[in-house]
Amino acid sequence: MGMDRTIEKKKWPPKRIASYSAVAIFVLFVIYVFVFQFSKSSLNVRKERITISEVTKGAFQEFIPVIGEVMPIETYHLDAVEGVRVEEIYIEAGSVVKQGDKILSLGNTNLLLDIMWREAELFQQSNNLRNTRLQMEQYRLQLSQELASIDNQLQQQKRTYERYQELMKDNLISQHEFDLAKDQYEYLVKRRELIIESQTNELKFRQSQIEALESSLRRMQDNLEVVKQKQENLTIRAPISGHLTALDAEIGQSKAPGLRIGQIDVMDAFRVRVPVDEHYIARVEQGRGGTFDFAGNTYNLIVDRVYLEVVDGRFEIDMLFPEEVPQGIRRGMSLHIRLEMGDISDDAIMLAKGGFFQTTGGNWVYVLDNSEKIATKRPIRLGMSNAYVHEILEGLQPGEKVITSSYESFGNHERLVLK
Repeated sequence: MGMDRTIEKKKWPPKRIASYSAVAIFVLFVIYVFVFQFSKSSLNVRKERITISEVTKGAFQEFIPVIGEVMPIETYHLDAVEGVRVEEIYIEAGSVVKQGDKILSLGNTNLLLDIMWREAELFQQSNNLRNTRLQMEQYRLQLSQELASIDNQLQQQKRTYERYQELMKDNLISQHEFDLAKDQYEYLVKRRELIIESQTNELKFRQSQIEALESSLRRMQDNLEVVKQKQENLTIRAPISGHLTALDAEIGQSKAPGLRIGQIDVMDAFRVRVPVDEHYIARVEQGRGGTFDFAGNTYNLIVDRVYLEVVDGRFEIDMLFPEEVPQGIRRGMSLHIRLEMGDISDDAIMLAKGGFFQTTGGNWVYVLDNSEKIATKRPIRLGMSNAYVHEILEGLQPGEKVITSSYESFGNHERLVLK
């Protein structure tokens, strides 16, 4: 028998080699893909070139920044009521005036002629009334005399008629004589009644004439007073005490009706006129507050009046100082005001405002991990905002850190590696 030959088994059979090779290729592929994708979606960023803000929790007040102009609390305008000519100037612009002080003397020839004509007409009407009253008294006297005469005749005829009645009973007079006496008596009685009726009607008519003349005279007097008041108004006086900030007048200069001549400002108090974007017209109301910084301190303002007329996309509001006006505030100053838009929220989550919003619209941000070396995209949802912070509704928690500077140079990378 021949000796059996031992066959040596190969250590790396082709099947095993093929299996290991496939695994190695797969691992290399995974590593390649991971490295490639990582390098594609990541960007190295220098930490000193970005702004990192921490998400906080606390009181949030929505407000908008506006600029208001300090104005006098009240302003009175001096206007020309009639077409006038400047005759005399008593006080120059820039002076402090007291209520009732003369400022200007104006002239109006037509108004003066109108007054003279009305006075002459009033004098004539007054004479007519006086003459009518005199004629009425004379007529009243004439009627009294006429009535006295008829009463005397009636009395005499009554005695005659009564005497004839007695004589007629004894047939001492004829029937004809008795009838004559009776007819005369009855005629005088009727005549007296007619005279009284005529007197009554005539007196009523004349009294109505007098009343009409009196009414006309009163109207003419009232009209004359109105015209004289216009003449009195030609002397322009200060309606209030204040500062004569403007006076557009020169001696001899003519002014058309309604033309503004001057302006007086009350300087012991101020208001702030603030233009506001029309977007907020439904949210700004009387009593709404605002704050501003001045001389190192913060002061309050309160909305006093809202003007709803929109001009060039803006409406205006007036704000007042609820406390004492700060020392140093002057007319014409501009105040940078934080105008409140809503109630204070005590437990709001907030993120500082920054350039990121222009790129993302507030829909996502880069959030740092615990090592603060990697920042990853994360979707968020913002609420209200003010000049300093955004209110966070979803996506962030207090204590997390976010890149809030501009994202313009980051492209569309999913993550940033901070160096």
